[in-house]
This record gives sequence, structure tokens and C-alpha cells, in this order.
Amino acid sequence: MPKVFLFPGQGSQFVGMGKDLADESPARDIYRRAQEILGFNIAEISYFGPEEALKQTQNTQPAIFVHSVILDTLLKTRGETPVAAAGHSLGEFSALVSAGVLSFEDALRIVKVRSEEMARAGTVAPGSMAAVLGASDSQLEEICDQEGIVVPANLNAPGQVVISGAVDAVQNAIEKAKKLGIRRALPLKVSGAFHSPLMLPARKALKEVLDTVVFHEPEVPVYQNVTARPARNKAEIRKNLIDQLENPVRWMEIIKAMKSDGFTDFLEVGPGKVLQGLNRRIDRELSIRGVGTLEELKAYEV
Repeated sequence: MPKVFLFPGQGSQFVGMGKDLADESPARDIYRRAQEILGFNIAEISYFGPEEALKQTQNTQPAIFVHSVILDTLLKTRGETPVAAAGHSLGEFSALVSAGVLSFEDALRIVKVRSEEMARAGTVAPGSMAAVLGASDSQLEEICDQEGIVVPANLNAPGQVVISGAVDAVQNAIEKAKKLGIRRALPLKVSGAFHSPLMLPARKALKEVLDTVVFHEPEVPVYQNVTARPARNKAEIRKNLIDQLENPVRWMEIIKAMKSDGFTDFLEVGPGKVLQGLNRRIDRELSIRGVGTLEELKAYEV
């Protein structure tokens, strides 16, 4: 049955990702082209790390993006094409390549600038993020009521939200969550306050690179993070990619909108199983599988 392709974002990486795909000819070609664009060997970092290098935003984002595109390509060579697509944060660029909106090369050029500028914004305006589990909407609003900037950044699943903002403000939000009896509130190991106003310094450079690439009309609907709806035209897609920097990822709304539009079968394409877990928390009636390794790709073909 035709599937919706879902593409993971930052946090799904692991050392060794893609190594099992190295003998697949599309993988060799894609990693070669990626090295030419990035100016460094992303395959080497993906395969062997070290973990600290892979966790750096300017390496993590290209590594996940390239790995996801390889798997998308391998699926399509086997006759599996999506009926719709979406990606979590960074994964939105993989979704746009899958849907024919962007070429691999143009998307990677954007991801390169995006990752570098987001890392730089994290030094210009230091920030952090924290996962908050089990908070109601009213409690989340109270938690984010701080003197400094704290905002919901990832609206992932019922009772599963990530907040983002200034370092002290996020720490204060964690302490307030504990006082409110919230089940869990944990700081995340990230290099900046992603999807918050503190990403403003990255906006100009991202817009400039987006203005240099050609966007095509999507071959299948791509549900975007900012609106949780499929974009209607190329200009809207471009604007949403810029706005995504400072606005929350509305993942739960995306999945619910897709179900409402008749999509019920999903495939996570890329490293890890984060989106499979989120989808099961959002709606257990939905079908979700994953293809992130050569073994899973072979099992999927059966």
C-alpha cells in the first residue's frame, strides 16, 4: 500500500549511520556529490564519528539529510514512492527533495548554510532546549512564563513538548515544571535555542541561499512544519522554510491533518525511530514502519 514518507530531524543521528549502505551504488554517488558541495567527507563522519563531531550541528544536519535522501532513493529504485511527505525540522528538506520540489544539490546547499548559521546563532545568542513530558496546555503556558525567552519549539505528541529559549530562562522553566509536579523536564544537549526567536541571526543568510535555488511545484503534498498543512505554491514553501527557524515544529498537528486528509500508512525514512515513536503516541490506529538501515530496507521488501 502507498505510504506517506516521514523524514527525521536532528537528534536521530548515530555513529555508523549509512555505513551498511556504502556498497549500494546510489549511496556512493550521493556521498561523493555531498562531499563536493560540503567541502568535507560527511560519509567519514557518519560512518566513524567520533560522536562529538557527529553531534555538531554543522555536521549533524547534513549527515541526517544525506542519509535520508539515500534511503529515499533506494526505496524509489525498488518501486516505492510516497503519496505525501513531511519532515521534522531538518527533515522537511528531505521531504522536499522526495517530493521533487528541490534537487538534492540545492537542498544540501541550503542545509549547509542552515546548519552553519544555526550553530553560529547559538554562539551569538546562547540558548538551550528542554523536553517537557506530561504537561497540560495551561501548565506549559505557565512554565514558559519567564522573564527571558522561552517558547514551545517542538509540539511532538500529546504531553510531549520541547521548549527552547535563553539558557537561564529554560533552566527556570525546568525548575517551575518540577514545582508543578510535571512528570519529566530534562535539558537537551543542543548547541542553541532552535525554533525560537534566538535563531533570528540565521534568518538573513538562510533567505539569501533560498533565493538562489530553483523551487518546483511538489509532485505530492508536503505538509510543512510552520502551518501543519501542505503548501500550495513555491513562494509559500520558501517562506515557510525561513519562518521555520523561529517557529515551532507542529508535528502532532501534521500527523492529525494527514489522517484527516485520508493518509493512514506511514514510513519513517532515515536514521533512528523517533518519528515512529511519536506517531504511535499521536494515534495508535495509524500504521508506521521505518527504513533506516540496509537490514530494514531488505526486510521492508519482503
